[in-house]
Amino acid sequence: MGDLFMLWVAVGMCCATFRVSAWSVNNFLITGPKAYLTYTTSVALGAQSGIEECKFQFAWERWNCPENALQLSTHNRLRGATRETSFIHAVSSAGVMYTITKNCSMGDFENCGCDESKNGKTGGHGWIWGGCSDNVEFGERISKLFVDSLEKGKDARALMNLHNNRAGRLAVRATMKRACKCHGISGSCSIQTCWLQLASFREMGDHLKAKYNRALKIELDKRRLRAGNSAEGRWAPAEAFLPSAEAELIFLEESPDYCTRNASLGIYGTEGRECLQAGRNTSRWEHRSCGRLCTECGLHVEGRRTEAVSSCHCKFHWCCTVRCEQCRREVTKYYCARAPASVRPPG
Repeated sequence: MGDLFMLWVAVGMCCATFRVSAWSVNNFLITGPKAYLTYTTSVALGAQSGIEECKFQFAWERWNCPENALQLSTHNRLRGATRETSFIHAVSSAGVMYTITKNCSMGDFENCGCDESKNGKTGGHGWIWGGCSDNVEFGERISKLFVDSLEKGKDARALMNLHNNRAGRLAVRATMKRACKCHGISGSCSIQTCWLQLASFREMGDHLKAKYNRALKIELDKRRLRAGNSAEGRWAPAEAFLPSAEAELIFLEESPDYCTRNASLGIYGTEGRECLQAGRNTSRWEHRSCGRLCTECGLHVEGRRTEAVSSCHCKFHWCCTVRCEQCRREVTKYYCARAPASVRPPG
């Protein structure tokens, strides 16, 4: 993952204190234009939003985007080139682009505002371009400048990371939506003014998760590889990808076994993880998590009674507060655990 680990460090610093991030200064601003100091907080917050989305999307997966996900590149020189790596790069790059674009449209930067390049032009039957379109061109440019500059290598892994960074930015564009306002006598809507706006970040995350599920494995020509890990091989980008795959996530190496703890790879395993049993408020994917995290990993599901506290009996008081009581109730939560010795199958 290269120097993306430094972005993780900066995120923690920025979100705790909202100071200029060490990552930005150390990895970009020392040699870059000092004008870009303006964007460092937004860049770090954007990366943080990407990390949080990663945690949400993989909450009930064997690999659940753990805290050490971006540290593996500096751990015993292990540098993953798996489909999980591809998602981290894509969602982080998308997060930076998304936040910069939002801030731009809100007028937070002096040199950036709405994209009005199409305003006044006919977009389709009964509508024209107008209003304040989100300036994704600007957001994409700043994201590429910050995030892509972290890749110093020229091997297959670096090119993979750059490809997935771009796929993340393309996902922001792909999920944009057209919003319109009606005009006409008595609200007849004889003509509409329309603009493009960002989708919710959750929708963009769902879009990338779907791409993760169908990520493409790139097979390198073994005759061209240097000694060592396959991801150290060199390639020419034109030889590696088809134009139709530019928006897809790619990876070079199969994922390790996330069921079992492996300290050398920074894998925690699924023992002790919470899972969800079927319930009214669980999706099909969530209520299958006990099988995926526990049973299929050789563990059993253990129910534990615990006390949950929540707000209840809320009442509106004039004017204008809502007061609630604190209600306690016993609930059962489920965890992956090793089967007791007495019930373990004979070895």
